[in-house]
Amino acid sequence: MKKITGAQAFIEALRCESVKHVFGYTGGAVLDIFDALMDAHDIQFILTRHEKGAVHAADGYARASGLSLIQI
Repeated sequence: MKKITGAQAFIEALRCESVKHVFGYTGGAVLDIFDALMDAHDIQFILTRHEKGAVHAADGYARASGLSLIQI
């Protein structure tokens, strides 16, 4: 069994849910996740100015595209 980091496990969970876009704001506590996202070429990270902007952008994207919004 191959050992993976928590960040890599999170990316795999996103893939299992067929997530293609992630909206967010970088921060110190989750830098490992952002490093893993940069290596995941099948998931696009969309940087926002702040957390509230990420929520509104994700909601607008989900409504406009007809996709469901997964809250984590």
